[in-house]
Amino acid sequence: MQNQTKAQESASIFQVIKAVLWSMIGVRGQKGYENDIAKIKPKQIIIAGIIGALLFIFTVLTFVNLAINHLS
Repeated sequence: MQNQTKAQESASIFQVIKAVLWSMIGVRGQKGYENDIAKIKPKQIIIAGIIGALLFIFTVLTFVNLAINHLS
């Protein structure tokens, strides 16, 4: 009964963001991974991953533009 309750719990936004960031870095413990699998839905991961990737690209482009403008 308790396992069913844990499986039905939904992950918070913070948990999803944390899981995506750990995935981008490539480091995650087995226990944390199992917790993520139990709570986070694939739809949440996909949306957070796309947003995280866009933020990363935007950040890199901003730093490149700042460096180019500063050197000119």
